[in-house]
Amino acid sequence: MRRAVQLGVDHIDTAQFYGPDVANELIREALHPYPPGLALVSKVGARRDEAGAWLPLADPADLRTDIEANLRTLGVDQLAVVNLRLIDSARPDQRFDEQLSVMTAARDAGLIAGIGLSNVTLEHLRYALQYTEIACVQNAFNLADRSSAPVLHECTARGIAFVPFFPLGSGFARPNPVLGNELVQQAAGRLGCTPAQIALAWTLSVAPNILLIPGTSRVRHLEENMAVAGIELGEEIREQLNAVAG
Repeated sequence: MRRAVQLGVDHIDTAQFYGPDVANELIREALHPYPPGLALVSKVGARRDEAGAWLPLADPADLRTDIEANLRTLGVDQLAVVNLRLIDSARPDQRFDEQLSVMTAARDAGLIAGIGLSNVTLEHLRYALQYTEIACVQNAFNLADRSSAPVLHECTARGIAFVPFFPLGSGFARPNPVLGNELVQQAAGRLGCTPAQIALAWTLSVAPNILLIPGTSRVRHLEENMAVAGIELGEEIREQLNAVAG
């Protein structure tokens, strides 16, 4: 994490339920006091059971408690953005209204500077924008899974950051549909890159408002990820990758 900051990373994606109850503590241990300009972005809206499964937050009012827990464990007075993470929510409903109300109240109280959304539909995004500004949207998106393309296009049109999770394919899918793709591997060989670098470079090239958050647990992978900004795929390779079907 310290190496990431040295290389110019100024956005760290986290959550108190990562681990659970591990990620924030590690971030604070490594980086506190935080360098100026470092944006700590967390998310709320879920719980983890004893087996590690993801569960929706039972009571929207608990969002405020979880925001405060993130502030406490990270050791800050305000978070740059907190994403409202939806689980198994097909369309806006009364619960979504209540969740947005808690989030806007937390922003108005100065606990968070911006509100984000995660795992949402285009309908959710448009609905939320009627009531509040949205700083970013964090949805699954990669070469093999472009189901959130309509959400990405809406974000691009409105100047909202789009933060794809699983940019290298889901860690739960075997074989990996992105890194195992033959065209990705061929492009990596042609350009002298890793398949992961090709996949990330393609994702960055899709739209100017994409903000990558590829997870890494090794300094070598971190440095490979940072080098992606300098990779030029070329029109031929981009067209080939654009044709990859999920």
